[in-house]
Amino acid sequence: MDPLDIARWQFGITTVYHFLMVPLTLGLGATVAIMHTAWVRTDNPQYLRMTKFWGKLYLINFIVGVATGIVQEFQFGMAWSEYSRFVGDVFGAPLAMEGLLAFFVESTFLGLWIFGWGRLPKKLHLATLWAAVIGSWLSAYFIIAANSWMQHPVGVELIDGRPVLVDIWAVLGNNTAVAAYTHTLAGSLAVAGGFLLGISWYQLWQRRKDGIDTVDATGRVVVGEAAEIPGRDRADHKVWLTSLRLGALVAIIGFGAVAISGDVQAKLMYEQQPMKMAAAEGACHTGTSFSILTLGDVGATDCSSVTTLIEVPGLLSFLANGDFITDMPGINDLLPHYQETYGATLVGDGLYGEHAGSEIQYVPLLWVTYWGFRMMIGFGAIAAFAAAVALWLTRKGTVPRSPWIMRLAVLGILAPFAANSAGWIFTELGRQPFVVAPNPDPSGIDGVFMFTAAAVSPGVTAGELLFSTISLTLVYGVLLAVELWLLVKYVRGGVVSAMPELAPHDDDPDDPDKRSDVLSFAY
Repeated sequence: MDPLDIARWQFGITTVYHFLMVPLTLGLGATVAIMHTAWVRTDNPQYLRMTKFWGKLYLINFIVGVATGIVQEFQFGMAWSEYSRFVGDVFGAPLAMEGLLAFFVESTFLGLWIFGWGRLPKKLHLATLWAAVIGSWLSAYFIIAANSWMQHPVGVELIDGRPVLVDIWAVLGNNTAVAAYTHTLAGSLAVAGGFLLGISWYQLWQRRKDGIDTVDATGRVVVGEAAEIPGRDRADHKVWLTSLRLGALVAIIGFGAVAISGDVQAKLMYEQQPMKMAAAEGACHTGTSFSILTLGDVGATDCSSVTTLIEVPGLLSFLANGDFITDMPGINDLLPHYQETYGATLVGDGLYGEHAGSEIQYVPLLWVTYWGFRMMIGFGAIAAFAAAVALWLTRKGTVPRSPWIMRLAVLGILAPFAANSAGWIFTELGRQPFVVAPNPDPSGIDGVFMFTAAAVSPGVTAGELLFSTISLTLVYGVLLAVELWLLVKYVRGGVVSAMPELAPHDDDPDDPDKRSDVLSFAY
């Protein structure tokens, strides 16, 4: 077993898992803040119900996200000590800003929001939520700025073989960071929109199934009430219909922003990491054509087994350069340039261990980058299309009674999550074999790059890495089960699960403070 491969699997598993929580936190936090703002401005109890229900789910996801995110920085020292030494002078500033500024703001004001119900003035209480949301968005920017430096190093000088930070504003203003951050926030809004849409659809469908809501001869909803079911009143219908339509709108806007920011990001990638984008297009030869369908052997890192079946002439040039005639470099032309510039084999020094002298694979796994790129676009487009369909199907005030459409709506929650995960997998695996990618453009900083094979901790054995990988995977699996159980519990409970005061209940002598709810601290 190769320690490098296990270390990469460990970081990949924990990071992709953690990033499932991040976009939901960023997107759902903003939508809950909008709901809370609507309540403060209108004093409409419908918006209070929406704020408390979706806020409860937001808090569940935030708590688990924090727990899983802490491991990421530990791994830098445990499995990637050489990487930490190389990037430490650069990463210290943005990660300190993230931890000491953004995360402290986020967590402090979120605590004030949780415990401030009925204790703080309404407008001040609302301000604490907006401060927490802004803190989370700042936190994301500092982390993405650090990650983007790995994609496009700026603001440093190479001294004694290590990059030394000389311009923090260059790092924070990195055009790669701005594009990636915008893309990430847009994807987060798409995730939040799909989340609202799917859960709200289920709740409206449940009202139809229980016979609370019916439709007239024209198909328009006839809103009812169920006195025997707590919280299932007319206001409950408004909560779910408004949430569904808000979610659909947010999902469509999010996808539109994803498309625009993704176009900007792709053009930057063609300039900064041409091999990654050539692999994403399956472009073995220099040309203008965009591949619609290319097939090859799984695990291929060259073009010997790659066959393009369907392509559109000129489209690749348009995506990369804004015209239809500029030839974009293909893998077969880029590979000799990389080998000449950075070497064909890993030099035989102590950093590479058993990998010293081995051939450098400059072409990333083609099937991962190629299909990861298309899954990112495909799942995002599916989610946006589903949101548009949902707006049409609910134009008369409710959802169809079909359980199959309901299941599709709930399953559709996963589409924007899958798009976000596929995008990050493409971004990170496509950078290989570099953990810090070089700058091929003239404005780049010569010599600032690092092969992934040199980044792993030299003193960590394969057995230790395997043990920690299995342990973390099991712990993360338990956390995932806990989060899903809590989310399902509160979703099925509806608004009453977040506002128990809506349900009449008998006094319980064994629970005089009504604190049997494990999340009773939240409100």
